[in-house]
Amino acid sequence: MSEQKEFLRFSVMQRIEHWAQMLSFTGLALTGLPQKFGGEGWAETMIGLMGGIEIVRTIHHASATVMALACIYHVIAVAYKVLVLRVRWTMFPRLDDVLDALDAVRYNLGLAKDRPKLDRFSFEEKMEYWAFVWGAIIMGATGFMMWNPINVARFLPGDLIPAAKAAHGGEALLAVLAILVWHFYGVHIRTFSQAMFTGRIGLHQLQEEHALEFERFKQGRVDKRPAPEIIRARERWFIPIAALLSIGMLVALYLFVTYEQTALTTQPRRAQVQIYAPITPTPTPRPGAPTVSVTTKPLPVSHAGRTTCLACHANNVGPKNPADHAGRTDATCGACHKVGAAPTPAPGKPPATATAPASGTGVKPLPASHAGRTTCNACHETGAAGPKNPADHAGRADALCVACHKAP
Repeated sequence: MSEQKEFLRFSVMQRIEHWAQMLSFTGLALTGLPQKFGGEGWAETMIGLMGGIEIVRTIHHASATVMALACIYHVIAVAYKVLVLRVRWTMFPRLDDVLDALDAVRYNLGLAKDRPKLDRFSFEEKMEYWAFVWGAIIMGATGFMMWNPINVARFLPGDLIPAAKAAHGGEALLAVLAILVWHFYGVHIRTFSQAMFTGRIGLHQLQEEHALEFERFKQGRVDKRPAPEIIRARERWFIPIAALLSIGMLVALYLFVTYEQTALTTQPRRAQVQIYAPITPTPTPRPGAPTVSVTTKPLPVSHAGRTTCLACHANNVGPKNPADHAGRTDATCGACHKVGAAPTPAPGKPPATATAPASGTGVKPLPASHAGRTTCNACHETGAAGPKNPADHAGRADALCVACHKAP
C-alpha cells in the first residue's frame, strides 16, 4: 500500500460529464452576462464580436440544452450507483461537515494546529455540488419562463416573467462569481488538482485534502462491488424504470426548447398586402435592362361625366375588372382610363359617341326626356308603364340607372 503513488478518483464517464458541464457553463456565462448587462460598452462589444444578438441567443440556448442533457445523464448515473451498486452517499451532507467547516475556520485563524481530516468529498465540495443542483433548478425554471413567455402567461401571472428575468440574471452572476472565486481558486490555483484531467489523485494531495479516505485505503476498507448476479437482478427492474424516466425527461427537454420560438415569431402572422400600388406605372430604367412598354386599354365608348366606375365593373354589371385591378378606387380608374372622350376610331369607322354606340357596345340612349325622374324601376322593372328592363339589368338599382343613362 505504501508504494502506491496515485489513486483513482474519477472514472472516464465522470470526467466526460464534468467537461460537458464545464463547456456548457462557459458558453452560458459568455453569452448570458452580455445580455444581462446589455447597453454597457463591454457587453455590446462582446455581442458584436460573437456575431450579433441572434447568434448570441442561439449559442446560449444550445449551451443550456447541453447542460440539461448532462444533468439528465447525471440523475440516471447517480440513481444507478445508489440503487444498483449501493455505493455510499459520499456527496450527501452530514453533521460532520458542519464540524469540519468550523475546524477549518479555526485552523485558518491559527487557533488549531492540525487541518481537519476530510472524507472523499469535503464540506466545500459538497456545498459546491448542492449549490449547482439548486442553481440548475432555478436557472431551468426561470429560463423556461423567459424562453416561453407567452405560454407561461396563459397559466401564471405575467408579473412572474420579469421576476424570472431578474432571478435568472442574479443567479447567473452568483454562479459565475462562485466558479471564479471559489472553485477555480481552490481547485486550479491553490493545489492545481489534475483529477479531472487524468482521473487520479496523488498520494500527497490525498493525505492532505482527504485524510479519512486515505486511512480507509490503508485499512483496506474499500467499497466492494456487489456480486454479478446481484447486479443483474437489480438491473432487471432498474433499467426499465430508468429508461421510462429518461424518455420522459428527454421529451420534457424537447418541449422546453421547441414549445415556443420567441415572443415575436409566435404572434399570428398578418396578411401580406400591397402597401403601395402606383396609379400609373413608373419604371426606373437601368443600364442594360430591356425596355418595357406599358399602355392602358382604351375604353370602347365615351364615358364622359361618369365617375362611379366600380358600381358597374366591380359588381359584374358591366365588363368585370381584371384581377390585377382589385382594390383600385374610382379615382384610380379615372386617372388611367381617360373618360373625357371616346378613343380614336380605326380608319373607315365612325367615332363612338354616347348616341351612337360603337360595335353594339356602350349605353342605349334614352328616347325621351326623363328630367327629374329618379324612380326608374317603378316603371321599367315590370314593364307596366314603360319598356321593360333588359335581362342583363336585373338587380340594378335606381342610382345605377341614373349613373349610366344621363337624363337630358
